[in-house]
Amino acid sequence: MQKRKLGNSNLEVSALGLGCMGLSYGYGPATDKQQAISLIRAGVERGITFFDSAEAYGPYKNEELLGEALAPVRDQVVIATKFGFKFDGDKQSGTDSRPAHIKDVAEASLKRLNTDRIDLFYQHRVDPEVPIEDVAGAVKDLIEEGKVKHFGLSEAGVKTIRRAHAVQPVTALQSEYSLWWRKPEEEVLPALE
Repeated sequence: MQKRKLGNSNLEVSALGLGCMGLSYGYGPATDKQQAISLIRAGVERGITFFDSAEAYGPYKNEELLGEALAPVRDQVVIATKFGFKFDGDKQSGTDSRPAHIKDVAEASLKRLNTDRIDLFYQHRVDPEVPIEDVAGAVKDLIEEGKVKHFGLSEAGVKTIRRAHAVQPVTALQSEYSLWWRKPEEEVLPALE
C-alpha cells in the first residue's frame, strides 16, 4: 500500500483510507458488529492505516466499534474522528463548537475509541456561532496536552481555513470532491497548496 504525508505535517497515512460511517449509520441498518470488526481488521491486513469516524456516526457507536476493532493494532494505525454537533438523545440537533464542548467531546471520543490520543481531530461542520479562532485554539490546547495530534476541518471555505490555520496549522481538509462536484478546484485546492 502506498503512503502519503498529509500536507506539511508528519502524519503519514495509507493512500486509501477506510471511512467507517456506513458500518454504523447512514446507509441502511448497521453492519453486524463482528462482521464490521472483521472488515476493519481485513483492511489493516491489506495495508490500510487510515480510519475515519465521528461522534455523530451512530451517534457514538461507530467510535466504539472502531476502538474495539483497532485495539490490537492501535500503534500501527491513524484514527480520525470529528466534533462539532450537539445531540438530543440520538438525534443531531445543531452545531456546537464551543471550546468547552470540543474538549468534552475529545474526552468522550478518547474513551469510546479506547485510546490515549486522537491522531486527526476534525471540526465536522463550521459552527457559525463560534469564531474559528476559538475552535482552532481549543484544538491547539488538546494538542499541547497530547490528547490530539493534528487538526482538521470539514467542508470549510478558504477564509475559514486561513483563519484557523493562523492559530493552529490545519493538517487536513475533508470535503466533498468527486467527478460530479469539482468546485473545490476553484479556490479551496489552490489555497491549500
